[in-house]
Amino acid sequence: MSTAELAPSILLVEDDQMDIMNVQRELRKHDINVPLHIAKNGREALSLLKGEGGQNQIQKPSVVMLDINMPRMNGLELLEALRSDPEFVGLNVFIMTTSDLETDRLKARDLAVSGYIIKPLNFDQFGEGGSTVDGFSLFLDLLRLKD
Repeated sequence: MSTAELAPSILLVEDDQMDIMNVQRELRKHDINVPLHIAKNGREALSLLKGEGGQNQIQKPSVVMLDINMPRMNGLELLEALRSDPEFVGLNVFIMTTSDLETDRLKARDLAVSGYIIKPLNFDQFGEGGSTVDGFSLFLDLLRLKD
């Protein structure tokens, strides 16, 4: 089965339950009904992607939404691991953070992220400019292409 034939899905790597619920609500609000896999940190996400540590392996997601600030393995550490793995080097990864630090943006850009999203997430802000446009307009386009 080629990647084009895989059903769309999202891997959300986020340790904050409120942010997880916010993402779920925004997806529902916009009728994006694709499987949402949730990992609480980078290590858990790698286990899901690779089927390690007793986890069932998930199919490669269409999009990874990745919080930067997490315990055990943060988002940038996970992104480095994904970019160094031939199987996951091409994943569409969107960084989510409350931080608008230039150093975080530069590091994320160096690791070839698809977009950078400032939390809290709100799809309704897209057409109004601001820092959320680059990440989530592309994110929505990706999901629509694969539906």
